[in-house]
Amino acid sequence: MLDLLLHPVRLRITYALSGDHTRTTAELCAALPDVPKTSVYRHVGLLAEAGVLEVVDERRVRGAVERRYRLRRERMKIGLEEAGSMSLEDHRHGFAAAMAALLAEFNAYLDRPGADPAADSVGYRQGVLWLSPDEITEMIGEIRAVFAARWHNEPVTGRRPHLMSAIFFPTEEPIQDNTDHRP
Repeated sequence: MLDLLLHPVRLRITYALSGDHTRTTAELCAALPDVPKTSVYRHVGLLAEAGVLEVVDERRVRGAVERRYRLRRERMKIGLEEAGSMSLEDHRHGFAAAMAALLAEFNAYLDRPGADPAADSVGYRQGVLWLSPDEITEMIGEIRAVFAARWHNEPVTGRRPHLMSAIFFPTEEPIQDNTDHRP
């Protein structure tokens, strides 16, 4: 499942289907104009075969069967146990795939007519926070709660999808307290 999910094009397909969207492969091709159509079809097939995508509707169009797909969110998760069993190379590969997908999505946004990063509240800020293991765990829980509060928002007039990414990793070795505290 890791190799399946940790691929830039497959990640972008899952982004395009997030928010309970249902789309045909042709609609996915239109949403990912920078990806060759044959690649989109191949990756949709792989995701469907693995059960990450489910077919919600089929109809005949010009003699071919057109399928409408939906993302099965429960199949998208890489759990703590699975993440814990990943090698450093697996993590390196996963991070690179996620960054490639993020960069492609950002470029696709900028290439759309009328893209206006200031008006759209686009942000890509970074900062360093000094946190203990307990503090990072607490902060991740708070961020998950913020996401969860809006996770089931339906697509309605006035809403548009926003891609959110949270990345956490230590930037240097922990500070060792070598102070002698003896009286």
